Amino acid sequence: MKNSRKKLVDKNKILQNMLATTMYGTFFGVSQEVVDTVWKNLTSSKGNSVTYISMEIGADRDVFHPIKKRLQEVDITGSTDPQLDSFIKKFLNGPVKIPNYGGGLGILAGDTLKSLADNKIPSVAISLLYRKGYFSQLVDSELGQIAWAKGWEPESTPTLYRLNDPKNKKKPLEIEIPFYDRDDTKITATAQVWIKLEVNNNLDFFVPQILLDYALPSTPDWIKDAAQNLYDSSSERSKAIQRRLLGSSVTVLMKTLGITSKTIHLNEQHGVVVVLHLIADELQSKLGPDYTIIASNDDIAAAAEKVSKRVVYTIHTPVKAGHDRFEKNLYAELGHSFCQRVLRLLAQDEDQPDFFNFTALAMKVNRATNSVSRLHKKVTMKQFPQYAEKITAITNGVHHLTWISDSKAELYNSFPELDNWQNDPSVFAEAMQLIKNKKFRTYMDQAWFADTRKLTDYVNDMLINHRKQMQETWIDPPNFLSHLDEKECSLDPHHFTIGFARRFSTYKRADLIFEDIDTLSDMITGYDHPVNFIFAGKAHPSDEPGKILIKQILDTQEELYEKSNGMAKLVFIPGYDMNIAKLMVAGAHAWLNSPKRPLEASGTSGMKAALNGVPNISIMDGWWVEGYHGGKTGWKFGYEQPIEDTSLSEDPSSLLYAEDSKSFYKIFSDVLETFYNEELRPKYLDKCIMNLALNCPIFNTHRMIAEYCDRYGLTLPKQLETKITKLKKMYSSDTYKP
Repeated sequence: MKNSRKKLVDKNKILQNMLATTMYGTFFGVSQEVVDTVWKNLTSSKGNSVTYISMEIGADRDVFHPIKKRLQEVDITGSTDPQLDSFIKKFLNGPVKIPNYGGGLGILAGDTLKSLADNKIPSVAISLLYRKGYFSQLVDSELGQIAWAKGWEPESTPTLYRLNDPKNKKKPLEIEIPFYDRDDTKITATAQVWIKLEVNNNLDFFVPQILLDYALPSTPDWIKDAAQNLYDSSSERSKAIQRRLLGSSVTVLMKTLGITSKTIHLNEQHGVVVVLHLIADELQSKLGPDYTIIASNDDIAAAAEKVSKRVVYTIHTPVKAGHDRFEKNLYAELGHSFCQRVLRLLAQDEDQPDFFNFTALAMKVNRATNSVSRLHKKVTMKQFPQYAEKITAITNGVHHLTWISDSKAELYNSFPELDNWQNDPSVFAEAMQLIKNKKFRTYMDQAWFADTRKLTDYVNDMLINHRKQMQETWIDPPNFLSHLDEKECSLDPHHFTIGFARRFSTYKRADLIFEDIDTLSDMITGYDHPVNFIFAGKAHPSDEPGKILIKQILDTQEELYEKSNGMAKLVFIPGYDMNIAKLMVAGAHAWLNSPKRPLEASGTSGMKAALNGVPNISIMDGWWVEGYHGGKTGWKFGYEQPIEDTSLSEDPSSLLYAEDSKSFYKIFSDVLETFYNEELRPKYLDKCIMNLALNCPIFNTHRMIAEYCDRYGLTLPKQLETKITKLKKMYSSDTYKP
């Protein structure tokens, strides 16, 4: 009886310590002390924090949910307190999807915020809340990708809170963003302010993610409509409006909430309009309310120079389509005439004089420009030679606590050499001691098989459901295997399984390895080595060539199956999301990446695979140039040409399909033989363990944010500074002197 009462008291104590109240509302998952500390840091007059701006942020709760995990660990399913009980039910059973991301950029942003929270770096993020999110993907074998809008309810989603107005707590907190027509007549867009708590694994720190919701009656319909979908592709005007809604909100929001960050980090150029507002604030402070009339070009240039000291900019793509350009005539409908004047001075597009180039603006107005891999640095310097001196490299990483599977986590927990890997991923360097440890090797194989079985079970269940779908709906499922009987169509977890999942864009060449199906099939049948090819990913709704790529993968399935006598099974998983990604990066036997070099700036899916010990088979592009380690962690293929202007072309005739596919076929037989041959299999496992030892300590967002701390110039407590210094010593993406 005593133990039962004590357990009840302990649970009540835990719950009370997971509740906090501020003038903006009540929050669940962290203590009052944690909330007060975080907010005190962000509103301190010292400005010793960073504001992180990103158009998309991905952090679905089905892959990382520390609050739910804590409740489950202590077996809390409810409470007699109605408020606490409501929170518990919501966090245990509420929606797990937050569709405010479209791909790698957003997932990187989410991983970054998680590592900032894990390491207690004072920071806040700003993004938009898209009521219709990013598009949901259906795939039909005849029609290919079909995009549709799937609504979601932020009101019922755990970790999301609509802030109250401190002056009237019965009303939501709102901010107003000014737009202007050609006559400089003011048009007001109003946004509700939401907050998403990016809570760390120990529940003792969080990064506030501020999301702006423009779906209000007071906001003009043409603005409201543009804010509904992430990356609205209906028009260039909608695209420009979205960028305005993000960038123009930053200074207003910071003033409203009292956030004092001296450093603003632009994750891509999408939010670069913030610099226009900072320049305007600087000119108003210096020249007074009539600054738009009396400011000279020199005044504007001086203000821009001062503002640049506050801005850190990360550029993510060498692909021209990834850079924001807007027609001057279009932008005149959205911004004040003084804004046009500043843009003419700072954002002139050298190739297209009738356009503003927002990437050029971001490149110009910052104190640090960061590429996302060493190779990408070279590409960026070639594209922007005038800024070469300030371009540095910080190679991307991924959040290890999110992407390591449960089976692998249990394995890592079982060996003292990897103690504390959850808090300090640099510990993985000690995996070098385990390379000859028979027990570890056996357990590694077992954990890997568990992950592969989990992946193939998911796919096999999907194929069964697709067969039912054929009878119940008009959709013809996107898999030839669904038309076969269950025994023929099922994937075997013992068979070599290749994973490929990412955005479908022409330069990523998803269909590269199927360029010569006869050669590929002969290799598989000749060596008697069956292969599962599991593909997933979305093409942007307006990217017709990308959608054609998906259709080509679907059209390849039957031919590959027939020519390989059923030994090669190619499957496409529709509706790609973070949960599917986690299944794939842990369960595959090798991760495929086949972009045209050097158009993949970094890539992060292969890093997620490496965290699980999965070797990569990749073109020497992006992060893999740094992660290959002379073949110790995987295989390379493809032409390693020097970086020339022609190599940056995305023209179909320049994509090197013939050359790079032949290179793949040359190495693939070695990959299969190493996996299947019992005498060679130990070499395969060596590559897996070397991924833990060589790549896990480097390609994680803990190390990445440690490098960014140099750019941020934050003053950190001694203990935290020691931890950050240790992480930085594991790897230097670049030589940088702050």
